[in-house]
Amino acid sequence: MKAIFLSCNQALFEEVRQIMEKLGVRGYTALEELIGCGTATGEPHLGDTTWPTMNSALLAVVENEKCTPFMTALKELDAANPQLGLRAFWWEVGGTL
Repeated sequence: MKAIFLSCNQALFEEVRQIMEKLGVRGYTALEELIGCGTATGEPHLGDTTWPTMNSALLAVVENEKCTPFMTALKELDAANPQLGLRAFWWEVGGTL
């Protein structure tokens, strides 16, 4: 099993959920309103009058065979929307209740 964490501009969040539905990625926790700033490029997303945009984040635990297709689709979504920003990371997890 893999845990996938992603953070993205709120404008991309519904597209992320559509990708998940298409790939059968279920079992996630999402936070729809977060502030943040990228490490190298892009504008901060702080939800204030100067930087009004916000981020969303999601944590999903997926089967190993779904990780690569999901990460690939996220990379394609990010490439198609370079000004919005999307970052995703995965790591191995074990043991579930």
